[in-house]
Amino acid sequence: MLRSLANKSVIWLIACTLAIVNWAIAPNLAHAYDNPDLLPDSPTNVIDLADSLTSVQQEQLDHHLGEFEQETGWRLRVLTQFDRTPGRAVKDFWNLDDRSVLLVADPRGGNLLNFSVGDALYELMPRTFWIELQTRYGNQFFVRDRGEDSSIIEALGSIETCLRQGGCNVVPGLPREQWILTLITSLIGGVVCGFAAQPRQPGQVFAWQWALIFSPLWGILFIAFGIGPVVTRTSDWLPLVRNIAGFAMGALVAYLAPMFTASATSEPKA
Repeated sequence: MLRSLANKSVIWLIACTLAIVNWAIAPNLAHAYDNPDLLPDSPTNVIDLADSLTSVQQEQLDHHLGEFEQETGWRLRVLTQFDRTPGRAVKDFWNLDDRSVLLVADPRGGNLLNFSVGDALYELMPRTFWIELQTRYGNQFFVRDRGEDSSIIEALGSIETCLRQGGCNVVPGLPREQWILTLITSLIGGVVCGFAAQPRQPGQVFAWQWALIFSPLWGILFIAFGIGPVVTRTSDWLPLVRNIAGFAMGALVAYLAPMFTASATSEPKA
C-alpha cells in the first residue's frame, strides 16, 4: 500500500516537473515559431524573414505581385522564414482565400519551397503540378546552384505563366536534367525495339510480330517517357528531334548487332 502510494507520488512529481518545464519553454517556442508581431506594419506582398531576397528584389517582387493581382485577380504572396515565423497570422494579414497562393520558403527542410494553395487553383493546376513545381525549383541542388532567390522567383514565374494561359497539368519548361532522362529512355526504347525486330527465320528481314509483341515496353519508354514529357512542357522542336533520333539510333544499333557479331567472329577460309 505504502509502496503503491510512493510510486504514485513519484509519477505525480515527474508529471508536475515536466509540466513546469514545458510551461517555461513553451512561451519562448511560441514566440519564436508563431509570432504575429513579426508581421510588417505596412501592406506588402512579400515578408522576407530569412533574408532570401535582396532589398531590390523584394521591392520589385512586391510591386510585380501587386500588378499581377490587379491584372488577373489571382493573389500570390511570399513568406520566407527560418527561426521565426508569424504562423497562421499571415492568413488574416493577406486575406488569403480560394484564389490565393502562399509560397513559403524555409531552408530548414529538405526542400526549400512549400505552397498553400486555394481550392480554386486546383481546377486549373492539379496537385501533381505543385509537387513537380516544388521538386524542380526547391530541391537542394537547384538552390545550391542558383540560390534561394532564383528558386522563389522562378517558381512564381511558372505559376504566373500557367494562370495567364488558363492552367497547366505540368510545370512549363524542360530542364536539361529532365531532357537527358527523356533521351535515355528514348534510346532504351529504341534498343528494345531493335532487338525485338531482329530476324529469327531464314529469309526474314524484319520480325514485325516480335516488334509488335514488345511494343508496350518500347512504346512506353519512347512515347510515354521519351516524347510525352517533352511535348507537354515545351514547344521547342530540337529536344523532340533529338529524342526521335536517339530512338532510331538505338533501334538501328540493336537491329544490326548480330551482323556485327557474326562478322567479328567469322574466320577467313584457307
